[in-house]
Amino acid sequence: MSNITYTSRRPPYNAMPQEAQPKVILLVISDKDDFPSHFERLYHTHLFCHRGSIRFMFNDQLMECERGQFLFWFAESRLSGLQLSKSFKATVLLVEKDFLNNNMPDQGWSINALLHSRVYPVKTLHGKNDRQKILSNFKWLSDRASETDHRFYDEALNLQMQLFILDMWHIFANEYERRKHTLQTGTLYERFMQLVQEYCLTEREVGFYSDQLNITSKYLNQICKKASGVTASEWIQRFARERILLLLQNRNLTISGIADEMEFSSRSFFTRYVKKLLGATPSEYRSRLD
Repeated sequence: MSNITYTSRRPPYNAMPQEAQPKVILLVISDKDDFPSHFERLYHTHLFCHRGSIRFMFNDQLMECERGQFLFWFAESRLSGLQLSKSFKATVLLVEKDFLNNNMPDQGWSINALLHSRVYPVKTLHGKNDRQKILSNFKWLSDRASETDHRFYDEALNLQMQLFILDMWHIFANEYERRKHTLQTGTLYERFMQLVQEYCLTEREVGFYSDQLNITSKYLNQICKKASGVTASEWIQRFARERILLLLQNRNLTISGIADEMEFSSRSFFTRYVKKLLGATPSEYRSRLD
């Protein structure tokens, strides 16, 4: 499959029958209208910026991806206000959300990697090899998706998707570790963000994090509100919510097992907590995935 530039004249993807929506789309972007309609709802977005820059609001924070950087948006992210510079050019790989989610390698590192990307969507690459590996992976996955006459098409495409994810994790592992280093060297806000990312599975009270930082809960909430417009307790809920969603999407895990892993005293307590965050019980949420 060759690179394709889509324009605003193309029919919206959400207007197509479900079976007509391609699992993988490779294209070149130089203008905001080159993005397919409603792409942010249907697809996970992988973007390598060749030149210029793209600015956007992500989780109520202004962010920018510049030349040589990589950008990853989850489908249904809180994304708005796209602004592209005049010289902007990027290669973009869109992957249908369920296709990617269903092929996530079952590794302990995966949840931390996904949560990390939900906070830090822009990645700084180090070296030409990373750039070439990303673009090569874009092409390999796109080529595999277009090879519909392959006798083992689904199996081969699923494996290629898993290899793609593992390669991306490999490239971004160093940045992930550098971000974790701010636990010792960063500002109080940065250290809190690293702590909540690491411990939100089992620690859902502001007091735990304020104790780790040797400050009061009230002061921690004030620091977070000033830095991000969101209180510490709200950040804890956001991270816990993301982790619960990822765990519930893994059909290999039972609801009781998830409750135990998150150290809830009972399944009923876990159910009430999930209902508060998601507006649905764990069983109701899973039924919607079918």
